[in-house]
Amino acid sequence: MEKFTASFAFEIAAHALGHAHIAGVDEVGRGPLAGPVTAAAVILDPERIPPGLADSKALTAARRDALYDAILASAHCCIAHASVEEIDSLNILRASHLAMERAVAGLAFQPDHILIDGNLIPANLKGRAQAIVKGDAKSLSIAAASIIAKVARDRIMVDLAQQYPGYGWEQNAGYPTKLHQLALLNLGVTPAHRRSFKPIHNMLYQDKSVTP
Repeated sequence: MEKFTASFAFEIAAHALGHAHIAGVDEVGRGPLAGPVTAAAVILDPERIPPGLADSKALTAARRDALYDAILASAHCCIAHASVEEIDSLNILRASHLAMERAVAGLAFQPDHILIDGNLIPANLKGRAQAIVKGDAKSLSIAAASIIAKVARDRIMVDLAQQYPGYGWEQNAGYPTKLHQLALLNLGVTPAHRRSFKPIHNMLYQDKSVTP
C-alpha cells in the first residue's frame, strides 16, 4: 500500500500564487448506517502548525483528541454537518458535499484557496478549490480537517449512544459492525438510522411488499 507523509507543499504552492488564506476540508461518516455526516474546514497558521498532524485514520483516539484541541487553539476552524434526514433526501454524496459547503461558509472569513479531500469539488462551494485524492494523507490542512471532523462526529455518536443504547455507537460510530447489525435485528431501527441505506431500508420494507 502506498504511503504518504502529509506536508505543507500544497499550501506553499497556493501561497506562491498569491493566495493568503488556504483552507483544508474533509468529511467523515459516509459509510455508517446511523448518524450525520460531518465536515470540517481548517485554515492553519503557518507559524503555529501543531506537530504530528496526519490522516485521522492513522492516529489513535487519544492522539486525535490531543490534536483536536491543539488545532482549535491555533487555527481557524468550522465544523458542519448534514443530518440523517438530509442524507436520506439528497443521497450520501450530496449530503457530504453539503456538509463541506457549510463548513467553508462557516469560517470566520472566506479562504482564498480551498483544498478538498477526494476527487470531486462540491458543486456549490464558493471560492477557488482543488481536489486532492488521499488529501488527508498528503496535505497538513486537510489532515487537520480530517482530525477535527472525526473527533467531532465520534463525540456526536457517543451522545447518540446514550439515547439509543445497545448499538455500540460509542465504539463503532455507527458503522455496520457485527454488534451493530445484531442490535438492529434485536432492537430495531432508531430515528438516527439512515433509511436510504440498503441494510436499513431492507429491514423496514422487506415485510411490507404488497402481493397480489
